[in-house]
Amino acid sequence: MYLDKAVKIPENEKGISCKTIKGITYVYYVFGYKYDNKKHYTVPQTTSIGKRAVGEDGKMYPNQNFFRYFNAEELLENLPDRQRSSCLRVGTYLVLRQIIALCHLDEIIGQIIGKEESGLFLDIAAYTIVSENNAGQYYPDYAFNHPLFTDKMHVYSDTKVSDFINAITRDQSIQFQNVWNANADHREKIYISYDSTNKNCEAGDLEFVEVGHPKDDEDKPIVNYSIAYDKNNSKPLFYEAYPGSLVDVSQLQHTLKKAEGYGYKHVGFILDRGYFSQPNIRFMDKHGYDFVMMLKGNKKLVAEMIRKNRGTFEDHRECSIRDYRVSGTTIAGRLYPSDEKDRYFHLYYSDKKKAAEKEVLQERIDRMADVLKEREGTKFEPGSGFSQYFDLIYYHKGQEDEVFECAREKYDAINKEMDLCGYFVIITSEKMTAAEAIDLYKSRDASEKLFRGDKSYLGNRSFRIYSSESMHAKIFIEFVALIIRNQFHLMLKERMANTAKKYNYMTVPAAIRELEKIEMVRQPNGSYIMDHAVTSTEKEILKAFDMTEKTVGKQTQELSKMLDEIQKEELDGKKKDNA
Repeated sequence: MYLDKAVKIPENEKGISCKTIKGITYVYYVFGYKYDNKKHYTVPQTTSIGKRAVGEDGKMYPNQNFFRYFNAEELLENLPDRQRSSCLRVGTYLVLRQIIALCHLDEIIGQIIGKEESGLFLDIAAYTIVSENNAGQYYPDYAFNHPLFTDKMHVYSDTKVSDFINAITRDQSIQFQNVWNANADHREKIYISYDSTNKNCEAGDLEFVEVGHPKDDEDKPIVNYSIAYDKNNSKPLFYEAYPGSLVDVSQLQHTLKKAEGYGYKHVGFILDRGYFSQPNIRFMDKHGYDFVMMLKGNKKLVAEMIRKNRGTFEDHRECSIRDYRVSGTTIAGRLYPSDEKDRYFHLYYSDKKKAAEKEVLQERIDRMADVLKEREGTKFEPGSGFSQYFDLIYYHKGQEDEVFECAREKYDAINKEMDLCGYFVIITSEKMTAAEAIDLYKSRDASEKLFRGDKSYLGNRSFRIYSSESMHAKIFIEFVALIIRNQFHLMLKERMANTAKKYNYMTVPAAIRELEKIEMVRQPNGSYIMDHAVTSTEKEILKAFDMTEKTVGKQTQELSKMLDEIQKEELDGKKKDNA
């Protein structure tokens, strides 16, 4: 899609070239270089940034890529709103607008940061959901192709977005959480879901960013997060950001105090497999916390339990949990000899998971075998990982040191490990079914999807964050986006539960891809109309949000009228300026 306004082709820029295809001259730009493993040399990465303007020397009509690589802030700020994209993706916007109104987020955000600014806030949140990206330099691309909550649907530059985020205060984020939790059911038990992946940060001087214990990039400064849900995952309640040097378990008491401050009395924790240890379990028992915790299938305790119960549930229909394509069963037992309470071990099995894990295991063993074959007859000391799967045989050559002769696979050990493929275990302190346990644990997925999407966003080139206030502002926006996305997920899930058919497009990413196909196109007179009728797939998705083709048609007509009024106001303003 090209803008109607011609701009100068960038001068004194390396990597600019032109190519004529079927009578149209396109302008290309080399934005980077990448090593080609097949060609064994570096090749340029090229993209089109526009097409040459006929009859206007040195000018072109830019496309979206132009704004990614060149400073076009002035052009974007002065671009008339009527020159937005001729094709607006309206489907997801209409659904998100309905969810925002349902949750009263527009009212709450408007009260806290002001009605004039609340539109841009919600647009950034919507952009995060639709694009699954929080890199600010791409926001103008999203705004160009979508209706907006921003006043008069103005398309702001990434610089304006960055300035807006920097202006949001931490007091406003705290106020939002206070208001959001004020009307919640405090009698309901909530589970606090910890995101085990933290975020790296190398920009700015942030009091919360400290060297901690990241899974990746050792010794890098990080920030930790936790998110609280109610027991039924009906909505996220509040979040925490705390210094990277703090171990998550040491933060539990502080998190509990915050939950109590909001009025919640019954609290549990959803924890990743990395938190499994006797001290952690004892800590939660001592403070009366329930927990839901994932364990790996190859831990000794879990391996013994799986081997003991193999064949008792995997192919039984009553053990099938169709929502997650697994079979599950529940067994009560103790975690360790000195444990004073029964825990509930929920064993799960998946054919698909088994096939994938088995293939990975066999490929690893094959690679080890290749290495050992190449080293036969040499002085070779393999690591301990080799002895797990191979008997290593050596011989003495004269008075010399031991020489590696050959290796034999340990079939029994390999087969035992393959027997564990496809299994995983969730442990809960509270009695529940296997289906309830996995559903509760999977409630982590929404938060992980959003907060893991871009671990290093604090150091993003266009969203440089130089203060703790800015960091909290961005997390605040992402939390609101999480609330919206979570409600999106719940409404799709409820629709699936009420229909006999199972559709593969009733997930948030798949539904968004389909809804983005509902478009409005601009006519020669400047007005927008629906490009085509709503498809059967789109109709099914819309049912989850109590929307129909008729609803969409009516709302797109209202949007078209709104865009016409915006265009008229702008033209009237120009006439006054020229008078």
